[in-house]
Amino acid sequence: MKKIIIFALMFFVVTSAFSQKTYLHCGNLIDTKSGKVLSEMTIVVSGNKIIEVKKGFLEPVNQDDTVIDLRKKMVMPGLIDMHVHLEMEFGPSIYLDEFKLNDADIAFNSVQYASRTLMAGFTTVRDLGGSGVNVSLRNAINRGKLIGPRILTAEKSLATTGGHADPTNGYRKDLMGNPGPAEGVVNSVEDAKKAVRQRYKNGADVIKITATGGVLSVAKSGQNPQFTIEEIKVITETARDYGMHVAAHAHGDEGMQRAIIGGVKTIEHGTLMSDETMELMKKHDVYLVPTITAGKEVTDKAKIKGFYPEIIVPKALNIGPKIQVTFGRAYKKGVGIAFGTDAGVFKHGDNGKEFGYMVEAGMPAIKTIQSATVTNAKILNLSNEIGSIEVGKLADIKTVAV
Repeated sequence: MKKIIIFALMFFVVTSAFSQKTYLHCGNLIDTKSGKVLSEMTIVVSGNKIIEVKKGFLEPVNQDDTVIDLRKKMVMPGLIDMHVHLEMEFGPSIYLDEFKLNDADIAFNSVQYASRTLMAGFTTVRDLGGSGVNVSLRNAINRGKLIGPRILTAEKSLATTGGHADPTNGYRKDLMGNPGPAEGVVNSVEDAKKAVRQRYKNGADVIKITATGGVLSVAKSGQNPQFTIEEIKVITETARDYGMHVAAHAHGDEGMQRAIIGGVKTIEHGTLMSDETMELMKKHDVYLVPTITAGKEVTDKAKIKGFYPEIIVPKALNIGPKIQVTFGRAYKKGVGIAFGTDAGVFKHGDNGKEFGYMVEAGMPAIKTIQSATVTNAKILNLSNEIGSIEVGKLADIKTVAV
């Protein structure tokens, strides 16, 4: 399916006079709360809010009102991707780029990645780790200076020394230094508190930890646990004090269990998840963010000689192919599913591929859409604003050609 943003509308509803209204005549409208498709509906927008959702094609009341004909379109809320990295897009040069690119270079790149994401129909994203440029990108979009999705950002991911998000992994010894909480590296309970508070100070909306090893870091293990339960508990408790939830990157089962018991809200990837861990997730109301697209991407690229450093290849070939299968098992077990892709590991704007992979693994299409709308809005505490097309919510609307 070809996805089309109602781009003109998104600008219109923000800038138009509140006395004027926009009538959207929708051939089909996805009610994400009920999971039903409604036919021949009208959405009435005033300012940037939805003020009516009615059956039939209503005619404007005033001559200044506008009608947008979407009778041949499928209309739905803007989509939410819970796992992106808007500062980067993976390629063979990525490991050298951190020595070559200035913050300004990263910022200019992020602008095009944000625009592509929006034009693919994703109006809200959770950015799970970068250098801090992602905070400035969010602010510029919020102020109307740039075109892009609404961003909730983790600023810099938290790691342990040598862990998946240690910023000096793979450096030669004289450059490694000893990064600590200011750089997002945690090695004690006290470090954990300070690192969360530093993220808050730096402008983060959420916290991300790397609870296990990862595929693309220049480090040996892709699955070993990398935080103690005590450290994770302090991170989640401190984050809660500052109004933030915690997302946990995790491939290995032990690290996942520690993260769940420690109080995180989402598990990213979840590759080697056991049945016991799935039951823990259900018990603690923790959601899986599957990122199947990223798993397929790293598998494919690992087969290209020289694309990744040697230490990464065996991890990619081991972890990547398993993500989709684990997702299918978790969905059938009743684990809560939150849509997320890890865009940046693959090309920004291709986020929608995830829906097809989720359906392949056994999740009904309407359920995948609900995971990217009402479910994600709930996790982000934005259900009063986005995730469904209802009176009083933002006119956060996209269309799909049918």
